[in-house]
Amino acid sequence: MSTVLRIGTRDSALALWQAEKVKALLEANGHQCELVAIKSEGDLDLSTPIYQMGLTGVFTKTLDAALLTHRIDIAVHSLKDVPTILAEGLHIAAVLQRANPFDVLVKGTNPSATTVATGSLRRKAQWLSRHPNDQVIGLRGNVQTRLDKIVGQDLKGGIFAAAGLERLGFDSLETETLDWMLPAPAQGAIAIATLADNTQATERCAQINDRQTELCVTLERAFLNRLEGGCSSPIGAHAQINGDSLHFEGALFSLDGSQSARVARQLPVNQALDQVQSLVTELLENGGHAIMKTLRHGQNS
Repeated sequence: MSTVLRIGTRDSALALWQAEKVKALLEANGHQCELVAIKSEGDLDLSTPIYQMGLTGVFTKTLDAALLTHRIDIAVHSLKDVPTILAEGLHIAAVLQRANPFDVLVKGTNPSATTVATGSLRRKAQWLSRHPNDQVIGLRGNVQTRLDKIVGQDLKGGIFAAAGLERLGFDSLETETLDWMLPAPAQGAIAIATLADNTQATERCAQINDRQTELCVTLERAFLNRLEGGCSSPIGAHAQINGDSLHFEGALFSLDGSQSARVARQLPVNQALDQVQSLVTELLENGGHAIMKTLRHGQNS
């Protein structure tokens, strides 16, 4: 690896903000860095819902390829976009301290409207679970593009990740925090991927790793992986550490939000990762089996 650490990133405003954050942290530890912006398939297709694009990792595979071909040394991702099984030869070298993990409703011009916009099945299912008489319409694009489609429109609003809005300075928008809505696993966390055998890059990234965030998002992503969920499954999960205890909550929803299966548990921090299968089993026994069967039938029909 060269002396200068080449940081690969998507070229959206949010991705560049995140890459600049990583660059600043690494440079504060004495490492020279440069950004390499790469456009992803997920950025190029702004009309097709993510769950219809036929693959997971639509926002990460271009950067994965750049890592594997040695065009870049590390790749910066929103961890919620990263598949739970990485491409062979890659690993997560660091996770930054997590930002706000929750979703918010960016309000439209009509608070009495019954139409809400989101491109996420997870958000759609949970919104309909709480507001079964509302209509949910699709919403795709980067943060600015989605905001342009919401602000000034005759809608109740659009659902966004709070962290993305805060990072881009949109926290002055009129919003409602949806703290009842379980976030996507690892939402709000920035991850750094590199080649598993790139010892130098791995060691540099380890210096800026946040261990508490790493534990929480590792648990959430393991829960997602055991449920065999991806962009096409409405699954939420959130872990939070308080002292020696970790509170975990996970849920699986039917597409229309009419059914849900949940699990919530307080776990010792040092035993949390050992409880993944137990958490999944409890959720499946609490109605998850029936929902998963319906989801699979819908995907295969």
